[in-house]
Amino acid sequence: MAVTDEAIEKIKAMIVSGELSPGDRLPPEKELAERLGLSRSSMREAVKALEVIRVLDVRRGDGTYVTSLEPHLLLEAISFVVDMHDDDSLLELFAVRRMLESQATGLAAGSATSEDAEGLLAEVSSVDSTAVTIDDLVEHDIRFHREVVRLAGNDYLASLLDGLSSQTIRARVWRGLTEQGAVERTLSEHLAIAEAIGRHDSALATSLATAHVAGVERWLRQAASA
Repeated sequence: MAVTDEAIEKIKAMIVSGELSPGDRLPPEKELAERLGLSRSSMREAVKALEVIRVLDVRRGDGTYVTSLEPHLLLEAISFVVDMHDDDSLLELFAVRRMLESQATGLAAGSATSEDAEGLLAEVSSVDSTAVTIDDLVEHDIRFHREVVRLAGNDYLASLLDGLSSQTIRARVWRGLTEQGAVERTLSEHLAIAEAIGRHDSALATSLATAHVAGVERWLRQAASA
C-alpha cells in the first residue's frame, strides 16, 4: 500500500471507529502525522483526497473538520467525474479511447526501436510510487501514453487520441485519489506495456493497453452507479 493510501485508511479508521465524529476538528497536521506514524507530506495528500470526496472540510486559517458525512454530501463528489452525464458520454469517450489506443500500442510495438523502448522504461522508472503525488502521477500518465501513441507513427491518430485523453484527465485524477492501489497498479501496467513494446510483441501490447484503459472505464462505471 502506498504511503498516501495508508494515511487515507488511517484517517478513515479514526472516523469509522468514532474517534472522530461528524463536525469534529482534526488535530493539527504535525500532531496527527506523529500520532499515526506518517510523514506530513503523505498526511497532506490524504487530507486533500478526503477533502475532494467531501469527507473532510479544510477551512483556511481555521483547521480541518470532518464533514456531516451525510449521503447527499458525499454523493456530490461523484459529479466531479461524471458531471451528471445522462448520456454516459464520458464512458463513451473511454470506450473510444480503449479501442483506438490499444491498436496504436500494437503499432508502436511493431515500430519502436530499442532506444524508444528504453525511453518508455525510463519514464516509468522515474516515478517513485511511494512518494508520487496524484498530480505527478497524472502528468506521468499523459507523457507515457502520448509517447506510446507517437511511436505508432500516425500523426492523425496521435492528435485524435490526445484530444480524447485531455477530456478524461479529471476521471484519472479522481481514480488516483479514491481507489486504493491505483498508483501501483498504473505504474505496473505501464511497465508491462513498455516491456511488451520493447519485445516487439504487438499482440501482447495491444491486449495490455486494452485492459489498462478498460480498468479506468470499469471503475468509472462502478462510481457512476454507486
